[in-house]
Amino acid sequence: MVPAAALAEELTRRGHRVALVSDARGVRFPGLFDGVQTHVLPAGRLSGGPLGWAKAAREMWRGRAMARELYRTFKPAAVIGFGGYPAFPALAAAFADKIPTAVHEQNAVLGRVNRLVASRVDAIATSYATTERLAPKHGGKAHHVGNPVRDSVLALRTRAYPLLEEDGIFRVLVTGGSQGASVLSKVVPDGLAMLPVAFRRRLQVTHQARIEDIDTARAKYAELEIAADLATYLPDLPEQLGWAHLVIARAGASTISELTAAGRPAILVPLPGATDDHQTANAREITAAGGARTIPQSAFTPGELAKQMQKLGLDPAALENAAGRAKACGKPDAARDLADLIESLDAPVAKLPVGVAKPQEAFA
Repeated sequence: MVPAAALAEELTRRGHRVALVSDARGVRFPGLFDGVQTHVLPAGRLSGGPLGWAKAAREMWRGRAMARELYRTFKPAAVIGFGGYPAFPALAAAFADKIPTAVHEQNAVLGRVNRLVASRVDAIATSYATTERLAPKHGGKAHHVGNPVRDSVLALRTRAYPLLEEDGIFRVLVTGGSQGASVLSKVVPDGLAMLPVAFRRRLQVTHQARIEDIDTARAKYAELEIAADLATYLPDLPEQLGWAHLVIARAGASTISELTAAGRPAILVPLPGATDDHQTANAREITAAGGARTIPQSAFTPGELAKQMQKLGLDPAALENAAGRAKACGKPDAARDLADLIESLDAPVAKLPVGVAKPQEAFA
């Protein structure tokens, strides 16, 4: 939803009218699509065996019919999918109505729905130079644009890495993405407890935790006398990211794009059950560049975390160097480049006579 919102902002700035089509879950993200026309369509998930598949197919077909009815009044010039089953009915309706289409892949592995529609769409926008499971026959329609981030995160790119003095405060941001991550709440406090006392006393931790984990984690930090603020949701995440010296996080697509946009070093713990192990793939580029250290969850122990923390945290110059390497992986013009790609699609409104301008309409 974050890259979709970033594209919507960019297209709106260019004078285009944008609408969001998603399922009930997709429209719940606070603050992302303020002022954007929103439509909720049913979209099933292919799970639960044959009965579940049949139910999902019915829901998708119903969503497709509703999307086609919507297109009769909105008349979109292009429909852009951002992966996931909620995108499928809107794309299927666009195929039926011969509306130009594109998909954007946030991860380093092409997702299931994007693979399913790859042969039908006009363009495939990727976030990584190398995208696994992108068929060679579709390479000609692939465009490496990066993963758009919010303006508030992109603004951090102009801010210098926070000054880190040898005896000064060391700020750590812990986040498991929009849903939190129980493993971080279990391992991070114990790992920080194993740091040398002088280092531990410098820590200032901001930790996003699941609601079922937050009280236990808060008590643990208090027991260890580590200064920590905990919340289930961080509305000021960009500001917290801007002040962080080190981030401990999952390796979701939005997390990686924000780390590289802002230029913040990280210790990454990919979600082991992610589809096609895409979080491990997401972490490869920034890790190979020296902007992050990746620890598989199976090896993510308090001792291993403490070891990696000391390697990074006790050498301010090395940490600042890692921040620069992370920033070098960023694609700050991703929203602009993706919008350029969308405008280049052979949309009907683009065929107006020269000198006649009309705002294009697009679905995200």
